[in-house]
Amino acid sequence: MPAKKDSKKTTKTTKKPGSYDASSISVLEGLEPVRKRPGMYIGTTGPDGLHHLIWEIFDNSRDEAMGNFADRVEVVLLPDNYIRVVDNGRGIPVDIHKHTKVSALETIMTTLHAGGKFGQEGGGYKVSGGLHGVGASVVNALSTHMRVDVHKDGGHYMQEYNIGKAKAKVKKLSSTKFNGTIVAFQADPVIFTEIKYDWKRIVNHLRQQAYLVKSMRLTVIDARESDEKLDLKSLTDQVYLADTGIEAPSETFYFEGGLKSLVAFNNHYQKPIHKNIFYVEKNDVDEKVLSVEVALQYVDDISARISAFANNIYNSEHGTHVTGFKTALTRTLNTYAKKNNFFSAKDKDAGFTGDDVLEGITAVVSVKMPEIQFEGQTKGKLGSVEARSAVESVFGEAFSTYLEENPDDAKAIINKVIIAVKARKAAKAAKDSVLRKGALEGMSLPGKLADCQTKSAELSELFIVEGDSAGGSAKMGRDRKTQAILPLRGKILNVERARIDKMLASEQIKNLVIAMGTAIGDVFDIGKLRYHKLIIATDADVDGAHIRTLLLTLFYRYFKTLIESGYVYIALPPLYKIQRGKEIHYAFDDNEKFSILKDMGVEIDESESDEEGSHESEEESEEEVVNNKKSGKVRIQRYKGLGEMNAEELWETTMNPANRILKQVTIEDAQRADKVFDILMGTDVAARKSFIQSNAHAANLDI
Repeated sequence: MPAKKDSKKTTKTTKKPGSYDASSISVLEGLEPVRKRPGMYIGTTGPDGLHHLIWEIFDNSRDEAMGNFADRVEVVLLPDNYIRVVDNGRGIPVDIHKHTKVSALETIMTTLHAGGKFGQEGGGYKVSGGLHGVGASVVNALSTHMRVDVHKDGGHYMQEYNIGKAKAKVKKLSSTKFNGTIVAFQADPVIFTEIKYDWKRIVNHLRQQAYLVKSMRLTVIDARESDEKLDLKSLTDQVYLADTGIEAPSETFYFEGGLKSLVAFNNHYQKPIHKNIFYVEKNDVDEKVLSVEVALQYVDDISARISAFANNIYNSEHGTHVTGFKTALTRTLNTYAKKNNFFSAKDKDAGFTGDDVLEGITAVVSVKMPEIQFEGQTKGKLGSVEARSAVESVFGEAFSTYLEENPDDAKAIINKVIIAVKARKAAKAAKDSVLRKGALEGMSLPGKLADCQTKSAELSELFIVEGDSAGGSAKMGRDRKTQAILPLRGKILNVERARIDKMLASEQIKNLVIAMGTAIGDVFDIGKLRYHKLIIATDADVDGAHIRTLLLTLFYRYFKTLIESGYVYIALPPLYKIQRGKEIHYAFDDNEKFSILKDMGVEIDESESDEEGSHESEEESEEEVVNNKKSGKVRIQRYKGLGEMNAEELWETTMNPANRILKQVTIEDAQRADKVFDILMGTDVAARKSFIQSNAHAANLDI
């Protein structure tokens, strides 16, 4: 089609390097599909997609910093769900674009696949995080209102949009000495299920970006509840909100160390086994790869933590650059170990596997490429094949030199890997023993397991309950057709720092692994999962919370796929049983209890009861009797454990699909979750104490 062919043309002119005007912008197609199928462009209309809007606009400012055109970026959360992003870059061009016949600013903001990210001639970015230039226009299409202020060449220009369409032409407001771009947008509640920005999530993501762009000063401000009346109109003449001295929660990041600083940050709660952090950066690797950057350090742990970036976009699913890194890492350590006689002469087949060399590693791998391919719009996985060989070559050569020049570090790393090899062999023996004795080979299921009758995993549920008492009630009260019960005896092993061989020596864990049917480790097979609901049901006290945390640690470290697939749940049993004659109600928290009592005519001072209730003894809290003329005799029983419920109560409140409340376990931010597990379940007591003190205000204590 001629129109489509013409739309892909770019105008070539002779320009000075670094110049940025309308001819730098290329146009590929229109904007219509975005609102119809937003998931194709931002992945989801849930919290991930909502925050993805911020990342898209921020990425444009960050790209200016990557190109050394800007050195300061500010992201502000404003009232009425507005997000404001400011940079001191070159400013989006406002002159007329030859193809669209409107300003370049309007072209970028209202046309899909229009931006300065396609050509390298003139002002186009050599390296960009944006994919196909869709970011700004997609955010605009999914926003009820967007405003862009451009400070460029001495003029302050502005244009506003509603749902992706310009309200009027670009207009000049005033003269200015500042240079840069200010974008403010308000996400559309028609598109997004809930508009609620997570401050911690935003800070963590932007901190990560600050590590990746050296010498970029990045400030994040939460002005949503500021005492000052803030709106877009009041900020028209204001560039950086931080310069006004506003009193609001804020974070400022500036890192000179780059990836070395990021590795040190990720290892803050870990014990390094070698002093020096390895680091290599090589620019202009070849025509396809402009930069390869890798940093790593081994710690006294069994987990591997690898963060991957392509053009500063975080790749949660890794990709070709990580494949190249792993290949070079395994080969280099094997070569060094053989050369320096770390392997026994008797063992001709000695060698490290990929899993061996990854145990305990913290690494960051970053590549920058002019033409980049991701698998999916959300950029979770790098697909560019050139990245693999580039990283493999650059990292392999530099890491080999590092090992030769730092023999103490090299020895510590090799010894760490040798321990991993021994553990792998011991774990394999233990794992094989479990599989030989387990259900996968047709042998009997654990004796404690009361299995369900159906063979359909989609219909089956496994309740993992605390203690034989609760197990007995659950077995009597369950739906035998679809519900299986596995009681645990006390607290299971803390697997945060335990290898598979030690783990499977625990009868409790071994029973759970056999019952699930998936096996574990490198032979894990989610297709053999026997239950599509794994429900953790523990008591509502401190011990119950600890057991629940231990089980979640087990699932997160060794069965993360089960969590990611949505198969892990937490049962929420009621805290109170309220009975008046034959009338019975269950309350899951204090607010629900007060509501039920009010409906019954019981006169209770809620604040007073809250205060008293929070200090009452366990003995006093078991049952309370209220007796007055209006309500009659009302019995209030507070449950301390599932074992206090009889079979009928347990079924009605916790197991009956029609009435129960289940909380699905998800992993919103795997890196943050990993760090929390390190702190709470690791060996650093000081870090754990600090974390608990810092987050005590958010705890729901059962005293």
